[in-house]
Amino acid sequence: MPYVTVKMLEGRTEEQKKALVEKITAAVTETTGASVDKVVVFIEEMTKNHYAVAGKRLSDQE
Repeated sequence: MPYVTVKMLEGRTEEQKKALVEKITAAVTETTGASVDKVVVFIEEMTKNHYAVAGKRLSDQE
């Protein structure tokens, strides 16, 4: 049973997340041979104050 975790900044629409999950599922089934009902996708959304690059939070760079 393949598990896929996507970590991204919040702000995508529900429609974008739905399309992402569908395309990830299709890619996993195509490349691994796993059946669609066995693919699990987790989306973890982060706020900009929980994400930093080069020692600076993205929320501080706005």
